[in-house]
Amino acid sequence: HSIPYALIDKATDSLLICDRGNRRVLQWSRHEGTTHGEILLNNISCCGLAMDDQRYLYVSDVDQHEVRRYKVGERNGIVVAGGHGKGFGLHQLNDPFYIFVDREQTVYVSETSIHRVVKWYKGAKEGIIAAGGHGVGNTMLQFTYPEGLFVDALGTVYVADQYNHRVMRWTKGASQGTIAVGEYGKGATQYNLNMPYAVSLGRYGDLYVVDNNNNRIQRFSLEKNI
Repeated sequence: HSIPYALIDKATDSLLICDRGNRRVLQWSRHEGTTHGEILLNNISCCGLAMDDQRYLYVSDVDQHEVRRYKVGERNGIVVAGGHGKGFGLHQLNDPFYIFVDREQTVYVSETSIHRVVKWYKGAKEGIIAAGGHGVGNTMLQFTYPEGLFVDALGTVYVADQYNHRVMRWTKGASQGTIAVGEYGKGATQYNLNMPYAVSLGRYGDLYVVDNNNNRIQRFSLEKNI
């Protein structure tokens, strides 16, 4: 999990890079001729990044088991999820990896090692389980090391269920998920995934999946998979 993770800051036309191996977050201009980045945050075991509509930067720290929100350029962030040490309680986080922030500044976190996704409303003192939370497994209630996630405007959570080689869809308030893509199991055809790592929804509702061990990005039309 030392793979750099990045997002695009359109306001500055730059990449914000989660450089976990060097324990830092970098800002790197996309302008031609750029030879080095600027260190935004140091001494942080960053794994996930997100930015909201107001350009607040959210960073998950897997050593501190928390997510902090920063104004870009400032070094002191505010804890918006976790911050009470590693644990299984809903006031805690446990290896927070990927994160997603919606328009209401609700923070969604994939807790990879305990196989669940939690969401923290703005100002909340604890999170609620948005997906998973029933231990490791491959039923419609479970994940096996979930990674990247994306939340649509209706609050439906899409999760890269890495070791089950599928993307799960959990509608808001649902007691279990459904398979969005990957119902045919591990493989290398256009109908299969092999260790999916990240997901995103396109403008027209297509689902994009980083199909890691197949060394490709796949696009799926969700209408055909609902």
